[in-house]
Amino acid sequence: MGRSAYLCVSALLFSASILLLNLNACGSGNPSSSSALIPPGKLQHIVVIFQENRTPDNLFHDPILMQRGADIASSGLDSSGNTLQLTPTPLAVPYDMSHSHAAFVVMYDGGKMDGANRIPVSCPPGTTCPPYPHYQYVQASDVGSYYQLAEQYTFGDRMFQTNEGPSFPAHQFIISGTSAPTATSNLFAADNPDGQAGCAASPSSFVTMIGPMGNESSTMYPCFEHPTLTDELDAKGVSWRYYAPNAGSIWTGPNAIMHMCQPQTQNGRLACSGATWDKVIIPGTQVLTDIANSQLPQVSWIIPAGQYSDHPSVATDTGPSWVASIVNAIGNSSYWSNTAIIITWDDWGGWYDHVPPPKVIDDGTSWGSGYVYGFRVPLIVVSPYAKAQYISHVTHDFGSILNLIEQTFGLPSLNYADARADNLADCLNFDQPPLHFQTISAPLSAEHFLNDKTPPTDPDTD
Repeated sequence: MGRSAYLCVSALLFSASILLLNLNACGSGNPSSSSALIPPGKLQHIVVIFQENRTPDNLFHDPILMQRGADIASSGLDSSGNTLQLTPTPLAVPYDMSHSHAAFVVMYDGGKMDGANRIPVSCPPGTTCPPYPHYQYVQASDVGSYYQLAEQYTFGDRMFQTNEGPSFPAHQFIISGTSAPTATSNLFAADNPDGQAGCAASPSSFVTMIGPMGNESSTMYPCFEHPTLTDELDAKGVSWRYYAPNAGSIWTGPNAIMHMCQPQTQNGRLACSGATWDKVIIPGTQVLTDIANSQLPQVSWIIPAGQYSDHPSVATDTGPSWVASIVNAIGNSSYWSNTAIIITWDDWGGWYDHVPPPKVIDDGTSWGSGYVYGFRVPLIVVSPYAKAQYISHVTHDFGSILNLIEQTFGLPSLNYADARADNLADCLNFDQPPLHFQTISAPLSAEHFLNDKTPPTDPDTD
């Protein structure tokens, strides 16, 4: 579907979406029977930090976590049945592995998890890439801040990305529980757009869609229209902000939702606009100022700029410091007593992981026959109510974060991934004495990021 045709029907689609949302919400809350209730008032702020492109095997080769029972591998299988030892690597590397839907299929290999070595590697000219770059773990000296957080609070070793592919659909799931184009569609965005992302993209941009049987058989303009969690937050009067590096990137999830973006021509080019778009805060470093000024919204999504990202090929090694600066700002403020900080990564980035994703409950329409989650990504839950020094082995996905937000603020279910997921209750204990915050040490402080005048970049185009 082209952009012009899409704009013509968007208003009708959104009206139908809202009707469906209201019908789904009537007489019911979240249907997940495995989730404990969140006591009212205990959590008043939820902060979602969405880092980039890592697996537990790659990023958390932490002996302490492993001694506590975290399921982290030291070796992996290749497509010839060979066992390869994972080798240490810096966090910042110049190369990048494919993490498209096709790369997922290759690495997954029907559940055998032995195809990582067949994933294409992008190795810049003049760079010598290691023979098996997929089979590596980040050296401890580069991720000490992450280790501190995971060791002190709750680390989840069964957190799966909901989608079987890269960042664009992942960032749709984290705000709405789906990457479908409409509330009633059985298609999902499978990959990143070819061209720009969102409702202000160039008319030639398109994204590949995946159907119920797992086939990438169609494309459409990368602009969708259906209810999102932000709609529910607005309806309940719950404040929120989405902190992002740039307006048009594949990581700025709201730009691909028509009623959130409301594209208008500004200075001769399309740009998102409107009251909802005003809650998309660029640059994302503003979150540190908002915390200091006691203006943190009740729900926050925080997306790193490229220079603060863990994404291979564009990452420096500042990602752990960026995350630590946000956690420290909250932990050393009055917000600490009633906040949960959820730190996770948007996709696996092509790195090896040994745990096969489980099959999602199949209704033949919303998920498709035989659909499984994407690969594991790390999860850290930081809060005075997080279970201390705890390893969660419960299956979570991006819908778990939405479910937690819904139950915390008394919102109905969107009836997408949130309806199938737990609400991270396994990671929290509201009966324990609240944990005292201890500052996380990091090479760079919040002042570094606030004073950094380098233009924020997108983490990458994949």
